[in-house]
Amino acid sequence: MPLPPLILLTTLLHAYIGLRLLPALALLTGAWPVLLAALVLSAATMPLPFVGARSAGRAPLADGWKWLGLLCMGWFSSMFVLTMARDAGLLLTWLATALGGWAIDWPRGQAWSAAAVPLLATLISLIGFFNARRTAGVVRVDVPIRDLPSGLNGFTIAQLSDIHVGPTIRRGYIQRIVDAVNALGADMIAITGDLVDGTVAELREHVAPLAGLRARHGTFVVTGNHEYYAGAQAWIDELRRLGLRVLLNEHVVLQTRNVRGAQTDEEVLDSALVVAGVTDYTAAHFDAAHASDPQRALHDAPPLVRTRLLLAHQPRSAPAAAEAGYQLQLSGHTHGGQFFPWNLFVPLQQPFTAGLHRLREMWVYTSRGTGYWGPPKRFGAPSEITLLRLVPAA
Repeated sequence: MPLPPLILLTTLLHAYIGLRLLPALALLTGAWPVLLAALVLSAATMPLPFVGARSAGRAPLADGWKWLGLLCMGWFSSMFVLTMARDAGLLLTWLATALGGWAIDWPRGQAWSAAAVPLLATLISLIGFFNARRTAGVVRVDVPIRDLPSGLNGFTIAQLSDIHVGPTIRRGYIQRIVDAVNALGADMIAITGDLVDGTVAELREHVAPLAGLRARHGTFVVTGNHEYYAGAQAWIDELRRLGLRVLLNEHVVLQTRNVRGAQTDEEVLDSALVVAGVTDYTAAHFDAAHASDPQRALHDAPPLVRTRLLLAHQPRSAPAAAEAGYQLQLSGHTHGGQFFPWNLFVPLQQPFTAGLHRLREMWVYTSRGTGYWGPPKRFGAPSEITLLRLVPAA
């Protein structure tokens, strides 16, 4: 949606909140102008993350306006949802009293419910801010693979996803993630897309700590939709310059243990793992040459290497991946919904919201994301650094 209609829409929604809450709140307290001022501030600053970089001039001022706008965006989201929930509750209460013939203190009920909305929205936003800004916790997941070669038993993958380096996620935030991942001592690291929200020129300094990621077999990256918004090829070149392996509908074969002196092909293949990566599910809309293709990513893969891992940003790549014969797909994109109630809408677009799921003969793990997008807010969907371990299926 173009920016002017979006500004008009959000302004009207702020007006709706004010009209529904302020008259009732005025019956309870003389502090209602505080909420009015907060709504005006929110309506005025929410567009700034999108226009502030052009109009604010100096970079520190621009970053400050973006911070304020994104904080207001998170608060407004809870205000809007809770106002709608209040209206639904008032309607149900009115119907119940009308049908049951009960008498209630209607003005008092309206006033206290109006006061509850901004109090709850502010509390949720504060909790969400703490959850978003802390370093993501480690989620440990065992993935049972049928006919897993003994050489791959216990192989570990540290997954990062949806970090969204941008206006509020900067170098220090990334350095904390790098330190946490390196402490895990994983065999390989996978970054499953949506790493950035901005151009290389804007964010090169803040992404630089990723060069310090350490794993026995290295770090592998696939593109997400936000890389294409920000200039995918420039980011691919930059990540490769940092020493990360970007997989564009291609694969590598990892030899996961020392096979020097092996006598047979079976001994060599016993510890081999195909790691493939595809471009984002929607990449063809930006560059036809980047059309996502899980089957193409296996071109010339050794047919006797039975264990095949796919990195794919969006879970909806899974049907094609299962058809191509992968045993495990690692994805992100959903953020687990990031904060209630948006997690309820993820299934409308994606087959999986978060966690480990089975699709035919293939496992799909969907990360809730290691950072956040937009508002610095996570509520009911904590961020994660995932440590996956391959184990034999029973």
